[in-house]
Amino acid sequence: MNRISRHPMRRILIAAVVLVALVGVFVVRLVDIQVVRAAELNVQAEDARSQPVTTYGARGDIVDANGKVLADSVIRYDIALSPKNAGPVDREVPNPADPAKTTTEKVPLEQVAAELGAAVGITGEEVLAIIDSHLAADPKSDFAYVAKLVDTPTYEAVKALDIPWVVPSEHPSRRYPNGAVAGNLIGFVDPDGEALAGLELAEDECLAGENGESSYLHSLRDWVTIPGTEVVHKEARNGGTLELTIDSDLQWFVQRAAEAQVQATGADWATVTVMEAKTGRLLAVADVPTVDPNDPAATPKGDRGSRSFTAPFEPGSTFKALTAASVIDAGKADPLSEIVADYQYLPPNGADITDSFFHGPTPYTLTGVLIDSSNTGMSMFGERLTDQQRFEYMQGFGLGERTEVGFPAEEPGDLHGGPDEWDNQTKYATMFGQGLTTTAVQIASAYQTIANGGVRMPVTLVDGCRDENGDVTETESTGTQVISEGAADQTSQMLERVYLEGWLADEWEIPGYRVAAKTGTAQVADGQGGYLTGHLVSVSGFAPADDPEFVVSVSIMNPVKMNSSAASAPVFQQVMSQVLKKYRTVPSGAPAPELPATW
Repeated sequence: MNRISRHPMRRILIAAVVLVALVGVFVVRLVDIQVVRAAELNVQAEDARSQPVTTYGARGDIVDANGKVLADSVIRYDIALSPKNAGPVDREVPNPADPAKTTTEKVPLEQVAAELGAAVGITGEEVLAIIDSHLAADPKSDFAYVAKLVDTPTYEAVKALDIPWVVPSEHPSRRYPNGAVAGNLIGFVDPDGEALAGLELAEDECLAGENGESSYLHSLRDWVTIPGTEVVHKEARNGGTLELTIDSDLQWFVQRAAEAQVQATGADWATVTVMEAKTGRLLAVADVPTVDPNDPAATPKGDRGSRSFTAPFEPGSTFKALTAASVIDAGKADPLSEIVADYQYLPPNGADITDSFFHGPTPYTLTGVLIDSSNTGMSMFGERLTDQQRFEYMQGFGLGERTEVGFPAEEPGDLHGGPDEWDNQTKYATMFGQGLTTTAVQIASAYQTIANGGVRMPVTLVDGCRDENGDVTETESTGTQVISEGAADQTSQMLERVYLEGWLADEWEIPGYRVAAKTGTAQVADGQGGYLTGHLVSVSGFAPADDPEFVVSVSIMNPVKMNSSAASAPVFQQVMSQVLKKYRTVPSGAPAPELPATW
């Protein structure tokens, strides 16, 4: 009996020991989980349930001189999903037996994919292919894009589907409210916001935002976001506002005028530049054809940039004003200086210079040489300077180097290497705008120098960059005296006589204002040592000539229906008239000084 009575106690003791051991194991395990490895396990749990999200810093606005928005960022949406969680979706539907009640229906993946695809504009099969391809690469794949940069209605349609494993997120996108107005200057970005052209590219440091990163927790079963769990790992930063000198209303007018003349004359392209004479600020830079930054692919690649900066050409006779100004500044002539120029001039070095029109020996003044645009006459005045002197004046006018704008793909022009590389013909051709190349903006800048009392101001397209805190980085604008004020005034007076007495006097008349202007017709190099069959015709000038405020320069390439400067004169007249009217410029007082063309 005693042996039998002890067995139950032994079993109880054994059970107690086992129980204590089990409890000990659980306690140790609990301590390990909640104390020893708590931080590590919390991180693992959070990683399993967290969803990293890029928070986009918005690209900054581009605004014109009056604050009008030319480029901004609007909210679009990226639609992503979790491949590993993609599956049937529980959806509440009306109960057929009692419409006042609902019942849960499991919608198969194929149908869910078809609904999602219809919302974003692809097929259900394509949605399934996205899921399958990501799972094939990684069975635990947790993120894949279905669509990017969709609009708000699409976003709302996706949200209405209430698919727990589909996650829309905001993604700023670029918009250009004025379309092609100044599109050649503004440039464009790719769908991901990377700058590709124009000021978007040149001023990317100002405009570009900086993306941040956040994460939030979601349930493991149905991928529903848990409110209040967002963690910001890096704050996003918005880009700055780029403030341009361009007046978008004037830009629109100038583009319209240039486009109409290109169509009327059958020209290949045209550029028109409007610049403030006293500051060098560009008020309009029109290129035709131009690009709509909202859809750059719709424009041929060669027409997506700004030829005003990127297409150098031989300026032709508009350049004669620079040679005349240089000769006067050097004290080698004045507007009444005299020569006798024939149709052909054969200087001692063996060059052969001819005029574009036949004439016999003519007693020209320097003023008359400009009025009749005589190559031979200008050569006789230009040779009064050494080649080195003329070259240095060219550099002073800003030729042979890129402007201060720093526009993408901007060309510096070509001064044919300089005096040491000029052959005998080039030494004279460069006096009347051949044998060298300039850009349209460079010519406008050279005329700005003459209009501004000989002081060349930096060419300015951007006034400054305003960051998101309101601080502004402004563009510097210190001028350089290139020629004396007296030389500039005398050159201006001669250009007034060109405007009044030249062969286009009736074509470019602007009543009430004194105007200084010069035409040019030049052959265009083919890049292989020869010339194209067409010509580039141009007009450059400023007004009011007695107190210059604005420079306008027009260039039209190969106007087949009017292959002379007469093609560019109407555009000059229209644009200069509009500028003077728009800015309420005071009309001129006294008439232009009388200067004889011959002696």
